[in-house]
Amino acid sequence: MIGGVLLKKTGALAAVMVTLALAGCGTDRDLPPIPEGIPPGPGTPLPVIDLDGPGRTAVQLRGWAEEQAERMAIPPIALEAYGYAAGVLARSRPDCGIAWTTIAGIASVESMHGTHRGAHVDEDGTVRPPIIGIPLDGAPGVALVKDTDGGALDGDPEFDRAIGPLQFIPETWKRWGVDANGDGVADPQNIDDAALTAARYLCASGGDLTSEYGWQKALLTYNQSRGYLLTVRDRAAAYSVGRRV
Repeated sequence: MIGGVLLKKTGALAAVMVTLALAGCGTDRDLPPIPEGIPPGPGTPLPVIDLDGPGRTAVQLRGWAEEQAERMAIPPIALEAYGYAAGVLARSRPDCGIAWTTIAGIASVESMHGTHRGAHVDEDGTVRPPIIGIPLDGAPGVALVKDTDGGALDGDPEFDRAIGPLQFIPETWKRWGVDANGDGVADPQNIDDAALTAARYLCASGGDLTSEYGWQKALLTYNQSRGYLLTVRDRAAAYSVGRRV
């Protein structure tokens, strides 16, 4: 996530982003086809939960997440975070209509759901070790973004770096970051906080994400790349029918 600045992924993240083949699909003819069109489908409906419950409220979605997490190869805790974010926005921005599948599609591209380079998502939603991207130093294929946070979030006092499982740049996080797991801290390395922040940002950017125009506008604000948009669409569409990517 680079707040409207085009960042061409490099190295391991690039390999993640361009890999569209679905694991195991070639031999299993019983898998449902991946739907076409934009926006991608909403996926398995969320159960009713208490969105204002204490602590890590997303844990109420544990049963819903565990029923489908394995077949989609998404950590249950991450899936809980995406579902909770969609549930919060369904109440606060019912005009937006963002689905958990869209958040999951972005998180898949950005960090493989918080597992990039051996990271994992702890029970509190925090990704360990922290995920920090390359310096945005204007190298070939990379945007130039001078430091905006004194290195407080990304450890780099010269250039900004995208941070966390949803890959926000520090400047964007400072404006949009929100606490979603009830610990009183808006942490870009926490998948609950990052998922809800991404959902808020996408709704503010695209408006009605149930429309083709609104969904595309939101995704192109998140990352100004048509290829990125289509990759997220493909992955979100696969998740909408319970398939892995």
